[in-house]
Amino acid sequence: MAKGLDWAKRLYENRSQRAKELREEGNKVIGYICAFPPRELITAAGLVPYRITGTLEPITEADAYLETLMCPYVRSCLDLGIKKRYDFLDGMIWPHTCDNIQKTFDIWKHYVPHSYFHYLDVPHMPDPSSFEFFTKELDVLKESLEEFGGVKITEECLKEAIGVHNENRALLRQLTGLRKQAPPPISGTEMTQVMMAAMSIPVYESNEMLKNIIEEVSTGKDGPQEKTARLLVYGCEIDDIAFINLVEECGANVVIDDLCMGTRDYWKDVATEGDPLKNLADRILGEIMCPRTFRRSPGTRQQDLDNRFSYIRDFAQEFNVNGTILYIIRYCDTFEFDAPEVRDYLEEAGIPVLYLEDDYSLTSIQGFKTRIQAFLEMIE
Repeated sequence: MAKGLDWAKRLYENRSQRAKELREEGNKVIGYICAFPPRELITAAGLVPYRITGTLEPITEADAYLETLMCPYVRSCLDLGIKKRYDFLDGMIWPHTCDNIQKTFDIWKHYVPHSYFHYLDVPHMPDPSSFEFFTKELDVLKESLEEFGGVKITEECLKEAIGVHNENRALLRQLTGLRKQAPPPISGTEMTQVMMAAMSIPVYESNEMLKNIIEEVSTGKDGPQEKTARLLVYGCEIDDIAFINLVEECGANVVIDDLCMGTRDYWKDVATEGDPLKNLADRILGEIMCPRTFRRSPGTRQQDLDNRFSYIRDFAQEFNVNGTILYIIRYCDTFEFDAPEVRDYLEEAGIPVLYLEDDYSLTSIQGFKTRIQAFLEMIE
């Protein structure tokens, strides 16, 4: 069996293989989209969580169901579902993170049959009443998973699942922390493969893989070469190595990210004391720094920007970043609305910014090469 980074690479290249094996062994696999569904509840129910992604290949079926003037990532996910590429899933959990995902859930449910569907209503404002509401929503999800899985999710079982997922997040943070070194012992391309692999296998297997990778990376001598440019990549969904690989081939070390399939997903743990459902709600609604969540910030504009984006500046300082790429998928309104203020905030902090808008295709990514090279020349 492959170990370490080779293990992650093989899983990345065939993400569904392990899930299909587990299903053939009698396990039930639950697909989820975005960082908001609580994997801890899925694991506690004895089910296998599997993160749904799209693909950079052309969309050929979904355009018959969705307008082309909407998020190409969500359209790609549906395209794969219609093509039966997600037939190994027993069920789906979709959160209300944006209107595109909400509407696509209804279409998927109608045209792509699975045994189980659950829509998770996630509030858009982290007010006290929102946390109370969302805790009750998680309780409804818990009961739904209990019925589907045929098990009772006890408080002890849920706390155990929270602990093992917290360990998973801690291991990812430990691996990410190694990238503070110059040169980083693991490339951004490899880290993307690791993230995608980790989201496609049960958490216990993911933890074993991450421990092997940390040991390999910590003691290895064949890591990336040191580059003058140390970059942070900000944006939404990057589930393919093509873009990060292009940036690194242009002459940069990608050392940290703020992505939906990156630090945004694993940077904060679930509290372990008290009501586990409330703790899950606190982390999901209060700690995942996604622009789809509106955070009230009384005071000056600068105080508002600090409240929303200071963690990105902190990342840049902690990882010795000297440039940022804002990678935004076209028609992703939540990120596009925030992007001008993110750019202004970072530039005012002395961090150069390159803004790129992509249509989630391999062709458009390759077209960014000249702009990335010019940006790297500017910050060297």
